[in-house]
Amino acid sequence: MTEIQSATRPVHVPAGEGEAVWLNGDVYAVKLDREASGGSLTVLEADVPPGGGPPIHNHVHEDEAFYVLAGELEIHAGGRTYTAVAGDLVFIPRGTFHAFRNRTTRVARQLLLFTPGGFEGFFRELGREAVPGTPPPPTTPNAVERVVEVGTRYGSFPPPGNSDEPTTDSI
Repeated sequence: MTEIQSATRPVHVPAGEGEAVWLNGDVYAVKLDREASGGSLTVLEADVPPGGGPPIHNHVHEDEAFYVLAGELEIHAGGRTYTAVAGDLVFIPRGTFHAFRNRTTRVARQLLLFTPGGFEGFFRELGREAVPGTPPPPTTPNAVERVVEVGTRYGSFPPPGNSDEPTTDSI
């Protein structure tokens, strides 16, 4: 479990800044990490293109919240499906299987908040540097195995009994 301490100073991350990575076709920018928040919070900003979003998974160490900034996302959590639009928030308690998918033709933007902090390491380890104006890199042949390997270290797992790549196509 991550140790939580008081943050030592205020943090300001200007618009358009933060370490950004491509992951699963989406762009995730780290706006606040465990170190800067004293372990209490991770905040990511995500640009999710049409068809984008991660496969179904859970987090055993963190609660997660999605706050939609622009566009629309279909969010599956705990056996329910929510259509979330700009201004909507969906909270996912730790241990709850969830996924999101952009089923529209426009890019959706959202904030992802994890508490306690630390899950940004998953994105930093798996993602590849996002360079503005360039397309996402192709998926590597062992991508699913790598996601499971890294996810296990961060307490994020696909549903049990699912040996194929989990998807959100059925939600």
